Amino acid sequence: MTSVQPFRFAVQATQATSAKEWRDVARSVQDLGYSTLFLADHYLGPGPAQRKAGWPPQYLAPVPAMASAAAYTETLRIGCRVFCVDYHVPAVLAKEAATLDLLSDGRLEFGIGAGWSASEYEAMGVPFAAPGQRVDKLREVVELVKAHWRGEPLELRGQYATATDFAGLPLPVQRPHPPVMIGGSRKRVLSFAAREADIVSIANVPFAARNDAGRTPVEEAEHRYAVVREAAGNRIGALETESSPFFTRDTDDPAAAAEKVARRLGVDPAGLLDHPNVLIGSVDEIVDRLHERRERFGANYISVQQSETESFAPVVARLTGRRDK
Repeated sequence: MTSVQPFRFAVQATQATSAKEWRDVARSVQDLGYSTLFLADHYLGPGPAQRKAGWPPQYLAPVPAMASAAAYTETLRIGCRVFCVDYHVPAVLAKEAATLDLLSDGRLEFGIGAGWSASEYEAMGVPFAAPGQRVDKLREVVELVKAHWRGEPLELRGQYATATDFAGLPLPVQRPHPPVMIGGSRKRVLSFAAREADIVSIANVPFAARNDAGRTPVEEAEHRYAVVREAAGNRIGALETESSPFFTRDTDDPAAAAEKVARRLGVDPAGLLDHPNVLIGSVDEIVDRLHERRERFGANYISVQQSETESFAPVVARLTGRRDK
């Protein structure tokens, strides 16, 4: 039986309208016992493109916001969930990441993915290649970033990522490199993540009762973890599995809360409480559900949305053994 990883928790935050507000966010996330503050690699402000993309307006670019969050805190880890390979020059991103790790005294978690939001690509004038090409680029970028972080002379001439005739600086504080998180939903990306990442994000699963493969949301999460487990082999015991519940509610009336979420999504509320991206119930019920999900599909690293930072904190305290001072 695969040993389970201890629970860790993160907040993904993208909204602040002043330096003070962002400083308060970072310090609150740290003080409430979360491990990590994640940004998002999305860029659209209000408008038709943002509404088409289905994301709220994005206030903060990830790299400077991560740097300032690290400066405002002492122990909080920082990351981006996840950098899109097509939005960055690979060698520049590798150097920025190494610099973030250096200046944060080794608190970076490096999330990277193949990109998915065609409407955001279109709005920013970035070509949206076929899935296979984007995954090929992801593989090359991860190879380049790791080589850059080793500080060795670089001679990489890929189809999508090139770095030649120089060595990477600075060296990251964390050795052999900062933890790498790779997210995805399909077999090729998940298998690659299982072999090359330290954290595998199994991404969001559909809210349909059954997907095109005939799997329920829970069965889909289990399927993705099975792909990871098979590809990881002996590495599986060292891998963390990240999951993000987009709907969390601490409530003594979970049925009513689930009904409200179902109306918002336009889906049947039946089975919604068991959906891998939903956590609704009392603290005790949520704790039990997280233990079950860790056993079923490995999810030990839980990322919640900025709006849920305070309300979810009692769950964080319960599962990390933290006690309020």
